[in-house]
Amino acid sequence: MMAAPLRLKAAVLSVLLLVFGLGLWEGLTPKVKTAAEMTEYELLMGGADQEARVPPPSDVIGRAWEELSDPFYDNGPNDKGIGIQLAYSLYRVLAGYFLAALIAIPVGFLIGMSPLMYRALDPFIQILRPISPLAWMPLALFIIKDSQASAIFVIFICSIWPMLINTAFGVAGVRKDWVNVARTHELGPFHTAFTVILPAAAPTIVTGMRISIGIAWLVIVAAEMLVGGTGIGYYVWNEWNNLDLTSVIFSILTIGVVGMLLDAMFGRLQRAVQYQE
Repeated sequence: MMAAPLRLKAAVLSVLLLVFGLGLWEGLTPKVKTAAEMTEYELLMGGADQEARVPPPSDVIGRAWEELSDPFYDNGPNDKGIGIQLAYSLYRVLAGYFLAALIAIPVGFLIGMSPLMYRALDPFIQILRPISPLAWMPLALFIIKDSQASAIFVIFICSIWPMLINTAFGVAGVRKDWVNVARTHELGPFHTAFTVILPAAAPTIVTGMRISIGIAWLVIVAAEMLVGGTGIGYYVWNEWNNLDLTSVIFSILTIGVVGMLLDAMFGRLQRAVQYQE
């Protein structure tokens, strides 16, 4: 456990680095001219050169305040609040993620407990695992014919491998004498799996789940850029098409914050499992 003074010092240092970084960004960003400051030529050109500049953090903070003050507004298909966009993305991520968990953890147990099944399934895993999840999108769209279900399928594909491999590794790494004791007490395979192997392999399994949720959140942004409609990935792409770099930067930071929160949740679960071990 990190000592309280050290945590305080780390927090203060983080705040100082943030203030320094924002101040440097603000100072290096060219000032955007107002209409009164533009020349006649610049006004005729519509201030196009102004739009191409990266906005300062003060503009991004202002946009964040606007978006977060009413995150669930809905003014039509192409104008929804950031809260609605995040809700769509989180739904797709969690749906695909938990479907993957339902398959990956039992199959991981099977592979970890049976050398025969490991040798039989390993070639398929090694072929399918390196394939980019987005490479499955055209096939999913053709077969499923629904963009949202296709996005969930892509999350399923990218989430399954870390959980499956970590589960198999954790199960195979359980001490043999513990399993032998269970056999001595004439415990069946399922009873042994739940009472002996699962508690011992839980930290490794949760580590795989933590890796998978991070990958899933990365992939959903790219998937939603492809399928469009709703979601934080679509929001980023739509704002880029509108040449609104302030909203683009705000959405990028929002993606990072949500990803950090998801990782922190699984980090707490990981520490809880390790503590009970």
